[in-house]
Amino acid sequence: MKNVFATLHDYDPGMLPVLAEFWRVDGKSVTDDELIRQLQGAMLDTATTEAAWDRLDEPARTALQLLVSSAQSRMKIAQFERFYGKIRKLGRAQIEREQPHVLGQSIAETLYYRGFIGEGFDKVEDNLIGFIFVPTDLIAALPLHKTSYETLVDESGVASEEMPSLGLVDEVDDVSRADTSIVDDLTSLLASLQTRPAAVDGEHFGPEDAAAIAPILLRRDENRLSFMLGIADSADLIYREDGKAYPKRQEARNWLEAPRAQQIERLAKAWLASRTYRELWHVPGLYPEDSGWSYDAAAARHAVMQLLADLLPEHGWVSINDLIEIIKEFEPDFQRPDGDYDSWYIRNESGEFLSGFESWDAVEGSLIEFYLLGPMHWLGLLDIGEDVLRLTAYGRAFLELSEWPRPDEPSARIDARSDGTLLASRRVNRFERFQLARFANCLRAGDPYHYRIDAASIQRAAAQDISAKHIHSFITRQLDGKPAPLPIVKLLRNWQAGAQTSVTFESMIVLRTTAEETLDKILAIPALRRYLGARLGPTACALREDQWEALRDSLAEQAIDVDISQLHGEND
Repeated sequence: MKNVFATLHDYDPGMLPVLAEFWRVDGKSVTDDELIRQLQGAMLDTATTEAAWDRLDEPARTALQLLVSSAQSRMKIAQFERFYGKIRKLGRAQIEREQPHVLGQSIAETLYYRGFIGEGFDKVEDNLIGFIFVPTDLIAALPLHKTSYETLVDESGVASEEMPSLGLVDEVDDVSRADTSIVDDLTSLLASLQTRPAAVDGEHFGPEDAAAIAPILLRRDENRLSFMLGIADSADLIYREDGKAYPKRQEARNWLEAPRAQQIERLAKAWLASRTYRELWHVPGLYPEDSGWSYDAAAARHAVMQLLADLLPEHGWVSINDLIEIIKEFEPDFQRPDGDYDSWYIRNESGEFLSGFESWDAVEGSLIEFYLLGPMHWLGLLDIGEDVLRLTAYGRAFLELSEWPRPDEPSARIDARSDGTLLASRRVNRFERFQLARFANCLRAGDPYHYRIDAASIQRAAAQDISAKHIHSFITRQLDGKPAPLPIVKLLRNWQAGAQTSVTFESMIVLRTTAEETLDKILAIPALRRYLGARLGPTACALREDQWEALRDSLAEQAIDVDISQLHGEND
């Protein structure tokens, strides 16, 4: 940061007289530049500085010692002010009246108006961040040996020591082991989008399409489905056009054909780098607003993953609450580089704004918990128990604690039952199941998946240029020479050249008489016959749906009683 001379120049000129008073410099009848030179000399004199140090109270010395021991002897303004209070920026008249160097309203203000600290800005990862610092050359003159590092803990609980290690938990309940089912569900999702592109509203599927997709998934969770949309987008597996999501043909195929471990690796790395999927917008109970502030989801995610790499043991269970508390104590600003807890617009379920550091648990704490129980568990990186977690082999690799696993993956073929049901286990190559889903309907998601071919699915395939012959060849190849079930063979043979004939279903109203002679009489009268269609039997005749009221009135003119109680189920 800056040295004493530069820091003094940055101060408001109104501060120079009180600095001269505290550092016992005669500032009368000199210019501001001359006074700055005298102050610089005094502040870099070890004897003068030691005397000034002794005039600080113990909390101020502890705060100064902590600041010096911080990285680059600086701390973000917001963080420093959380621990030691705000610094009022006063003009000359206010300084003379309120004497902040003597009666400062906070530890931070006392140190500032006595010249021990300054404010400056630095660019950190494309963000301009404000810092409180100790002038570089003043550090060497301070008698830091007078304060023991062993007792360097202030009332805020902040210490200069490194982050503690997490203790292991022995007893674990309600274990939910991580799995790779997201690979299977993303395969199903891509297949669904291939045959029926889905409406997308921001970071979510439209309600109707989300409901249509849910039955083909192994895990039916609304947040997980939105995560799959975000991760497919970030992994370049889909694209959006006119408010709908479509699979990217070649990129999707490359991913579908890869081994399962590589599929997980690609999804995990895509999530880590994603700027389009914003977890803060998916945390239950939080309602951020999209306007008025900027948010870097990738930077926040990276910061937490780096902390997890430092904190989590490679093996064993640890407490989620303890983990979150350590992050709160040592790196609370992981998603707010400037330490600003007042300008973000986030509401809770009651509609109240969550602002100030006092809302950290509700916002940052909930976000960290969502990282762990949501994306990291869904990606197979963490096993989860009741308030505990542990890394899996994939999790250790993701945090760069080990190499990515490359387990052997047994392969399987699609099988068929005699009734025409096609079975695809999770061991079937994902691209093969994707192909199957293009011409067959998923009856049940599971291990195995159940699929059925019908006329509608064959027509759907034809729209994708998949003929009945192509379908037969695919099934024959999968069955390794075994004959295809007879229902499938018959269906495909009948549809080999496409639909030969077609029929339609229509609704109609039936006129029914109590006697055959009555219907004969009605049909013999031209004024009545024009409302009727084909005769359906001795006492029944079809009636055009839009003509029944006119026929009723005409029948009444012929003194024929009409009962319409059966027309709309009025007897039910």
